Amino acid sequence: MHQQRDGIFSFCFKRIVLPFMAMTLMMTPVTAYEPLVQKQGFELDNFTTQGGETISDVKVGWETYGTLNAQKDNAILITHYFSGNSHAAGKYAADDQRAGYWDSIIGAGKPIDTSKYFVISVDTLVNLGTGNPKVVTTGPASINPDTGKPYGMNFPIVTIRDFVEVQKALLDSLGISKLHAVMGASMGSLQAYEWAAVYPERVERLIPVIGSGWADGDLIAWLNIWAAPIKLDPNWNGGDYYDGDAPVKGLAESLKIVTLHAQHWEWSNGKFGRSWAKEGADPASAFDNLFKIEAVLDGAGLARAKASDANHFLYLAKANQLFYTGHGKSLYEGLLAIEAPVLLIHSDEDLVFPGDAVRDTASIIKSDGTPVEIVELQGTRGHLDGVLSIAQAGAKIRAFLEK
Repeated sequence: MHQQRDGIFSFCFKRIVLPFMAMTLMMTPVTAYEPLVQKQGFELDNFTTQGGETISDVKVGWETYGTLNAQKDNAILITHYFSGNSHAAGKYAADDQRAGYWDSIIGAGKPIDTSKYFVISVDTLVNLGTGNPKVVTTGPASINPDTGKPYGMNFPIVTIRDFVEVQKALLDSLGISKLHAVMGASMGSLQAYEWAAVYPERVERLIPVIGSGWADGDLIAWLNIWAAPIKLDPNWNGGDYYDGDAPVKGLAESLKIVTLHAQHWEWSNGKFGRSWAKEGADPASAFDNLFKIEAVLDGAGLARAKASDANHFLYLAKANQLFYTGHGKSLYEGLLAIEAPVLLIHSDEDLVFPGDAVRDTASIIKSDGTPVEIVELQGTRGHLDGVLSIAQAGAKIRAFLEK
C-alpha cells in the first residue's frame, strides 16, 4: 500500500506539480510591449473567395509592433487562433489589465525582437469576437449591401486560404513582398502552413505552433461536436436571429466544449478534482449543485458567448474542417511545397492537434530536404500551452529568426 501511494505521489509530482511550477515561473509578469498599440482597419471593395463567390466591402482589423525598415524585409506575420484576434502583444491603454496573448515573446529584447522586426497581426474574416469593439471583421453578422440586412447563413463559405488571401492583400498594400517569418498558433498554424505552401517565394521562415498540416477525421468530428449546441438552440433559427434573441445558451455550451477540449486532464484533475462549486452544496443532493469544474466551464462559456457571434463560430468551424495545406492539391503535395525552414512547436499532451499528427506533418515536410526543428512544450494545459507556455520556446524562436 505504501509503495502504491508513493508511486501515485511520484506520478502526480512529476506530471502535475513540476510542470505547474515551471509554468508559474514562465508566467512571471514582464514589461508589456511598448508603445501603446493602435488598432487599424483594412478594406477591400471586393473579395473573391476560393469558392468563387464575391464579398463586397470586406473589412479586417490589424495591428503592428516595431518598425518596418526601408527595405521592407523585416516583417513577421502573426496569425491567430480560433477564438483569438489580432491582439498578439502590448496594450491599447496603459490601464488595460492584460497585454496581447503572446506578449511574453513579442517586444524589444524579447525573442521576437521589435527593435529588429516589424510584427503585423490581422483579424481573420468571420472572426468570433464580434462583440469586442477592438475586433474588425466581415462575416455573417455584417450587413449585406445587397439586402441591407445581416448576411446570416447566406454569407459565402470561407476557408483558411481565404484568410491568407486577405492578409496578402493587406501586405501588398504596405509594399511587403517577403516575410521574414510567419508564425501562428492552432488555427493560426494552419494559416502559417498555407502561407508557406502557397507562397513559398514570400516566406523565409515558418513557425507553426500547436497545429498539424491538415484537419484529420478526429478533428473534423470534434469541430462538429463544438458546433452542435448552437444548432440545437431554438434561438439560432437557421442562422436568422439578428432581429431577435441570439442563441447565447447554445453558443455558451459550444464555447464550454472548446474550453475543455483545449485543456488536458492534468489541468481539470489537478486544479479542480472533485471539489464542489459551493461549500455545503453537495452535488449528490440536487441537480443545481455543481462540481467546481462544471461551474468554471459554465462561467467561461457564457462570458465568451456574450462577446461572440454564433454564426461566426459555425463559419470558423467549417473553415477548420475544410483545411489541409495547399488545399486543391493532395495532402502530401501541399506540405512538400513548403521550402522555408520550419520550427514546429507543440505540446505532446495536446488533445486538439495530438503529437503524432504534428510529428507526421514534420516528417512529410522534411522528407524532401526542408529543414525542420521540433520543440515540445511542457505543461499541464494541453493545447493551451501553445499560448500560455510559449515563452518556453523563446530561446529557440530567437535563434531560428536569427539564422
